[in-house]
Amino acid sequence: MAEEPRKVDLGQVMVVAAVVVLAVLGAAAGTSLLPTEVQRLIFRGPVVIAFLIAATAWLLWRISRGRPAA
Repeated sequence: MAEEPRKVDLGQVMVVAAVVVLAVLGAAAGTSLLPTEVQRLIFRGPVVIAFLIAATAWLLWRISRGRPAA
């Protein structure tokens, strides 16, 4: 028996988008409070790249596991 595709409405998409925007703004505000040398290390060093690689790997791992059977 085939499963029905999950329906996502506009409200759910807007909530996720708002959370992402708030997370980015929060990270920018948090970084602005750090000393200048630490800011340089974060923006010019591999910290951001390492974070993006780790976040992408985690997301792909979660997607590949699928949803548990109900």
